[in-house]
Amino acid sequence: MKIGVIGCGAIGSVLCKFIDEELDDSELVAVCDADVEKANKVADSLKSKPSVVGIDELIDMAEIVVEAVSTSIVKSLLEKCIAKKRHLMVMSVGGLIQNMGLLDKLTARLFIPSGAICGIDGVKAANIGEIKTAIITSTKGVKGLDGAPYIVNNKIDLNGIKEKTIIFEGNAIEAINGFPKNVNVAAVLSLAGIGAEKTKVKVVVDPNSKVNMHEISVEGSFGKLYTKVENVVSPLNPKTSHLAVLSACATLKRLVGFLKIGN
Repeated sequence: MKIGVIGCGAIGSVLCKFIDEELDDSELVAVCDADVEKANKVADSLKSKPSVVGIDELIDMAEIVVEAVSTSIVKSLLEKCIAKKRHLMVMSVGGLIQNMGLLDKLTARLFIPSGAICGIDGVKAANIGEIKTAIITSTKGVKGLDGAPYIVNNKIDLNGIKEKTIIFEGNAIEAINGFPKNVNVAAVLSLAGIGAEKTKVKVVVDPNSKVNMHEISVEGSFGKLYTKVENVVSPLNPKTSHLAVLSACATLKRLVGFLKIGN
């Protein structure tokens, strides 16, 4: 399987290394990044020496395209992969919520890692029946939320917050617009469950937190589901949980392998 990775940052660089070293039946054929120097550095560090190209050329070369950039790129990337009939794995899942109409036009498979949360298999199963409520509470330190549009637009002084504080409550659509780099987990939960409009989101800042914590509560005809994950922060990006990177690696391993575990 020929794979191309778009984005060579905290997630993309680890994915490239994983593909290069662990996926024997696959080949990393190309990488792409707005920062060409960064892309060249990643490519030169790998034994497969993938080509450093633009997005269009990468899509032509790859059978599976991996997005590891931001929500802003998802719409155009979806359109290009639909036109070229390429499989696509999306890390910036909030971008899918913002462009749901395109999902009806898919011409190949779309892969969405569970990211920094657990329990998504249970939510998908529960959704075969009836889910009444779905709530996700995300708690992060100051660095994990710094620069988010909601923070900037509302002139919230994160450094002035001295104790654990809820700074946002709303549905997943509002959360994704306000925190596009922080709440992709809410988008994943929405897609697995009752949709972004009905999925409730709380964002909490904890100045003493050294982890990114996500708590999910779902109730329905199946009963009740509760999960809590305390994620080690990625050493390369405080906005990213290390589990999100591992989840992306696991998704790639699952889609190219023969053994499938979970629904």
